[in-house]
Amino acid sequence: MSDGEPGDEETAEALQRLLAWPDMARSGQLAKFLRYIVERKLNGEAQGIKAYSIAVDVFGRPPDFDPQVDPIVRVQARRLRRLLDQYYREAGAEENIRIVLPTGRYVPAFIRRDQLAGAAPVEAENAAPAAPPPPARPQALSISWFVLAVLTTGLAIMAYAFSTWGPRDGVTLPDTGRIVRPAVLVTEFKSLTGDIADLSMAAGLSVALTNALDRFEMISVRYGGGASAAGAEDRDFDYVLSGIIRRVGGGLQYSAILTEMTTGAVVWNKAIALGSAETTRADLLSYVSDRLSVVLGSPRGPLFGRSRALLADYVANSGGENLYICRVLFDLYRERETQSAGEKALHCFDSLGERAGRTGQAMAARASLSVEGISDDLAQDMPSEERQAWADDLLAAAVKAAPVSAFVWEQRARFYELTGQGEQAEASYGTALQINPANNDALAGRARHLALLGRHEAAERLAARLMTDSPNPPPWYFCVPALEALRDGDYLSAVDYAEIYAEADRELGPILAVMAGQGLRDSDIVNRYLPRILDHASFRANGIMPQLHLRIADEILLSDIRIALLSAGVPVAALMGAF
Repeated sequence: MSDGEPGDEETAEALQRLLAWPDMARSGQLAKFLRYIVERKLNGEAQGIKAYSIAVDVFGRPPDFDPQVDPIVRVQARRLRRLLDQYYREAGAEENIRIVLPTGRYVPAFIRRDQLAGAAPVEAENAAPAAPPPPARPQALSISWFVLAVLTTGLAIMAYAFSTWGPRDGVTLPDTGRIVRPAVLVTEFKSLTGDIADLSMAAGLSVALTNALDRFEMISVRYGGGASAAGAEDRDFDYVLSGIIRRVGGGLQYSAILTEMTTGAVVWNKAIALGSAETTRADLLSYVSDRLSVVLGSPRGPLFGRSRALLADYVANSGGENLYICRVLFDLYRERETQSAGEKALHCFDSLGERAGRTGQAMAARASLSVEGISDDLAQDMPSEERQAWADDLLAAAVKAAPVSAFVWEQRARFYELTGQGEQAEASYGTALQINPANNDALAGRARHLALLGRHEAAERLAARLMTDSPNPPPWYFCVPALEALRDGDYLSAVDYAEIYAEADRELGPILAVMAGQGLRDSDIVNRYLPRILDHASFRANGIMPQLHLRIADEILLSDIRIALLSAGVPVAALMGAF
C-alpha cells in the first residue's frame, strides 16, 4: 500500500457500514458487486477483478460470457458509482475512509477523505472508457432560458454535423459489389454421449438450425450433412457451423462453433447446458436452435460484422448496391434512427433495380423510412396523411410480395404502432414472431409496444431474455427496462437505461430520463434532457402530450409524464399544443 492509504481493517469496517446503509441494502446485486470487488482487492487479488469474473461470480452469467456482447457489468458499475456518490454526499458524508470505483475501472480505490481532493486520476483498464461526468449545475429543477438556448444551439450544430457527415479524407470506399449475404454451411453436430439414440438428435439439430437461420433472409444457408470445416470439398461458402453434444452432470450440453473458411479461425462459439428435466422437452431441437439463431441471425451477430464495418463509410450510388447491402444499412439506421443513417439506407434502396426494389423487404423498409420521416422526392412533398396512406399501401404490397417474411411483418407492426393502431400492431408483431421466433428485434418491438399499452407484466416477460440473449443490445431495447425501473422506484437504474434509450428514441427517451432525474432529485439530468424535449420537431408541431397519445395508451404513464414535465417547468401551452 502507498503511504497514507487506509489499512485493510479500516477499509473492511468502512465496507460494513456502507453495506448496512439502507439504500445499498435494498439493492442486493449492487451490494454483492461492491463486497466482491472490495474483498478481492483486500485479499491481494486486484489483478483478477475483470468484467468476466464479475459477470460470472456476481451476476451468474455462464462461462461463455462475452463482455463485448453483454453490457451487464458496465451498466451495473455505472449504477454502483452513482450509489457510492450518493452515500458520500448524504449518510456517509463524515466517513473518513472512502471506497471509490474509478471511472473506467472495476478495481476499487480506498482513499482517506482528506486526501480525496488531491487524488490523482486512475488510468482506465478492464472496461471501455466512460464519458467524463457533466459539469456541476445549479440544483434547482428549473432551467434558465439562456441555458436552454445554448444547449439547443449545440444540439442543432451536432445534428447538422451528423446529417452532413460524409467519408473522411483518404478513406477508400468499399467495393459494394463484393458485399453479399454471408454463406453458411451447417454440418451435423457430433454426439459424444455414447448413446446411439442421440445420433438422430445431432442430425436433427443441424436441420433445425438450417431452417431457423433461413428465416432471417439475410443469410445464405445450406445443410452440409456430415461435412466438416476441415474436410468439406465444397468451398463455396464463408462459414461452417458445427458443434458437439455431450453429457454434463446428468443433462446435455450443446456446443456450437462458427469457423471462417478464409482463415480457418473460430469466430464465435456458444455452449447451451440443459438440466435433465429440460432434455425431455417436446420442442428440444427448436428450443436449442432458436437460442443459437438469436445470436447468429442478429444484425449485430458474428455473421454481419465484416459487412457492417465495410459499410461504415458507404456513399450513395457508389455502385454495386444489392438488397443485402440495403438491409445492412437499414439495420444500422434502426439501431439509433439518425437522419444520416436513414438517408444512406434510402439512397441504397433507390439505387436498386426494378426487380430488387419491388421485393417485400425493400418495399417494407422504404415504407418504414417514410413514416419515420425519411422520404425521397416522391413522398417528401406529400401531406402527412397522404404520406401515411402511401406507406400503408406500400406495406400492403410488401405483405403480398412476401407473406412469410418476419421482417416485412415487423415493419408493418411498427407502422401501426406509430400511427396509433394498437390492436393491428400487436397482431402484426405476433405474426412476425410466429414466422421467426428467434427474431429478437421483433420481440423487443413487441415488448416496447405492450409496455406503452400498459400491459407491463407481458412486456417484462418478453423483455427478460433480451439483454442476455441478444448480442450487443441496441439502445432502443432499453425502453422496457427503463419503464420497469421507474415503476419500481429504482431511479439509479432508470437513469442508466433511459440515457441509453434516448440515443434511439428522441421523443420518449429524454422524457424518461427527466422523470428518472426528478426521482433522484438530480437537476443535472433534468437540465441535460429538457432542451431535447422542447426542441423536438414533432412536439413543436403537435404539442408534447398530443404527440405522445399517438404512441402511448397507458393512461397512468401519460399522467406521470404530464406531471413530471409540468414540474420541470414545461409551459402548459407547450404541453398541450404546438409551440
